Amino acid sequence: MKQSLLRSIPKIDELMMHASIQQRLERIPRDLVVAIIREVIQETRDVILSLDPETLKTMTPLNSEGLIQKMMDQIDEEADYSLKRVINATGVVLHTNLGRSLLPNSMMAHLSDVATGYSTLEFDVQNGKRGSRYSHVEKLLQRITGAEAALVVNNNAAAVLLALSTAANGKEVVVSRGQLVEIGGAFRVPDVMKQSGAALIEVGTTNKTHLKDYAQAIHEETGAVLKVHTSNYRILGFTQEVDSKELCDLCHEKGVLVMEDIGSGSLIDLSKYGLSKEPTVLEALKSGMDVVMFSGDKMLGGPQAGILVGQKYWIDKMKKNQLTRALRVDKLTLSALEATLKLYLDEETAIREIPTLRMLTCPKETLQIEAMRLVAALSEVDGLRCGIMDGESEVGGGSMPLEKLPTCLVWIKPEKLSVNRAVEALRKLPVPVIVRIEADQILIDPRTLQSGELEMVVMSMSEIVASRD
Repeated sequence: MKQSLLRSIPKIDELMMHASIQQRLERIPRDLVVAIIREVIQETRDVILSLDPETLKTMTPLNSEGLIQKMMDQIDEEADYSLKRVINATGVVLHTNLGRSLLPNSMMAHLSDVATGYSTLEFDVQNGKRGSRYSHVEKLLQRITGAEAALVVNNNAAAVLLALSTAANGKEVVVSRGQLVEIGGAFRVPDVMKQSGAALIEVGTTNKTHLKDYAQAIHEETGAVLKVHTSNYRILGFTQEVDSKELCDLCHEKGVLVMEDIGSGSLIDLSKYGLSKEPTVLEALKSGMDVVMFSGDKMLGGPQAGILVGQKYWIDKMKKNQLTRALRVDKLTLSALEATLKLYLDEETAIREIPTLRMLTCPKETLQIEAMRLVAALSEVDGLRCGIMDGESEVGGGSMPLEKLPTCLVWIKPEKLSVNRAVEALRKLPVPVIVRIEADQILIDPRTLQSGELEMVVMSMSEIVASRD
């Protein structure tokens, strides 16, 4: 029986002549197609050879069309891009799994020019000599934050690593016990500190740290005091942390460097737009922090980057640290960050043009109008029930963990397809649509839908319902 099944596997030459395979050969390299066909054939042979006698008795003849379909699916999957666009309909603005911040459309032409042509990355056109890649954003960061100097590396964990390595390698760094956070992916402040060569000195308790705790810990072996903004969680109730200005005054009195990892990196006080109060980079610097570190791709709304601003003496030392080359950013990051920062020169422009800020500050009334548009369009699709309900969006990205943004959700219930199957089908579309599920309903949050995506959601739902029929 096994030999009969093995003989029924089509030969490679026969499979290559199949119409569906021929169509794929028009756009996919022949070597890749042949390699995948060989792999599927070998997997099929291995399965047949592993079958026990009892299972063999129940086997039906090999379905060659099913085998070809498996090959085509695998060919299509490998030929497609793995990293590709999706539609975020979840309402989580800084969705870590979906790429966090969206770049402003206004920068795309400039980014394309830099990406597809030669650029002034490290060339000073004024004097015709070699320049510094950091000069493209340093003046902007100085103007926006008021800092003496600035430096950009590839993410905020790298910024913390570089700062500690520069200022406290072989020395002690004092940190409040309540600020020893894990920043995602099992990366933790104590581990980053250990990698930098600094020795961690914990002060205070999980819920309370006093100024005297810092004062008692500072001595001749202290390289720096580090304050970490706990942007991805909150301790509520019987708590206390030291005011930044008081901490800075203490450190300066004792001649010790004081730094703050502010995390999300807000450049605008969003509390004036109805969100909770979060410390801004400008406030941290005004409090007296010598160096402030923050992310470029969270609340700032730019590309992934770690930004350091502060005293020129320390920033210049970090630029000379050998780690800086290993942590440096490329031309695409610098180009995207420069374009994003230019929008911050005018607050109204930043709120309007930077997608992260626009989504976070979008009023519920606007979202209700979008929800009504979506429901009106979905109501024309046979096999769907839908409606509007109040709900909440999330900031995401380890930022503002307690913040809930009022929104209007569109609920969808397919009549001939289970919700789970519908959600799976949405994920497998050429442009996947990522949604929420609640109470056996699909939920769409218009807050995170971009221009033109509302219509794409309607087309996607129509497609999966039609395919089911």
